Amino acid sequence: MTPGDRAPDPREARTAAEFLACLQALKDWSGLTYRELANRAEAHGDVLPRSTVANMLARTTVPREELLASYVRACGADPGRLEDWLTTRKRLAARGDDPAGQAGPAGPVGPAAPAAPAAPAAPVGPVGPVGPGRGAPSGEAAGPDLRTPEVPPGVPPEGAGTSAVRPEEARAPGGASADPEPAGRARAAARARMRRGVVAGVALAGLGFAGVSFVAALRDGHGGHPPRVLTAPAAGDVRIRVVGQDLCLGERRGTRSGQIHQLPCPDAGVPLYSLEAAGSGRWRIASDHPDYGPGCSGIPSGGRIPGAAYEDSECGDPTRVETFALEPYGTPVEGYRIVPAGSATPGSCVTVVGDRTAVWARLAQAPCAPDAAGQLFSFDRR
Repeated sequence: MTPGDRAPDPREARTAAEFLACLQALKDWSGLTYRELANRAEAHGDVLPRSTVANMLARTTVPREELLASYVRACGADPGRLEDWLTTRKRLAARGDDPAGQAGPAGPVGPAAPAAPAAPAAPVGPVGPVGPGRGAPSGEAAGPDLRTPEVPPGVPPEGAGTSAVRPEEARAPGGASADPEPAGRARAAARARMRRGVVAGVALAGLGFAGVSFVAALRDGHGGHPPRVLTAPAAGDVRIRVVGQDLCLGERRGTRSGQIHQLPCPDAGVPLYSLEAAGSGRWRIASDHPDYGPGCSGIPSGGRIPGAAYEDSECGDPTRVETFALEPYGTPVEGYRIVPAGSATPGSCVTVVGDRTAVWARLAQAPCAPDAAGQLFSFDRR
């Protein structure tokens, strides 16, 4: 707060929108960040998560009385003026002043029209039992029909009649066959067995390949883990993965430091990250924390401190570096470096420090290494 500045007077508010504008002006007057407000509230014995404050200021209705009191105390307003805030809030709440509820519906309200019955799905193909020989177009080689039982040697084919000669009756003296058909049928049956063996072998090979592919997919990060395919930076929701590790960036839930660590990707949901283009090829890494609300990743103190922590906090702090160049590394590209833009320590990169394979290893500003060890990231879509 600037000496001599007067704190906003809530009694001037005539609507809920004006009251919320006074609350925002009170925060601006205090000069405190969301995180600092949470700490001040805790010192007063109140609970005021930063996400609660952010949501309160974004609403169109007046806040709850106990939330308002905690917020006004944390902002450092004159304790004697707290009653003015509470009285104004009570007056506006009694009026039901809710700008969001004043707009009428876009059209007449009435019972919804019944949904049209869904058309029956058209059959994909002819319905009915599949007969012998169906499935292979004319002129194409058809595979063996596995439904057809093997015809043993000497058994006449279906429809051959009673004139078929049994092999033991047609065999000529000396062991020669008087009729070549039984031998032909035997060769055909042998070929059928061979074809079935080949089909079975191909099927087993396919199953083996599928099993190997499934294991490889699990190892490469599918089935709940982010893929190992490198993803270039693009605006939108991302999961920031450490290249070469099945680890992603996030915070330890329940702490207020904002320190960013690497942790197993399936557990990396606090906070949620997204990329926002900041112009001139630079990016802002926005964070959305379930307890503290929206924020930005950055380096404190303008990057003047070597080894300064890479951390999440409120956006817009002029003392922090909050924009980055996401530089490709390697040919072909092996990953992307997160380079603090305008850092007071030039030649720095966001780096996994300590044991780079360990879960919960922290990230900090460190000199960009020639081999980029612990400094390459993939911005996987989520």
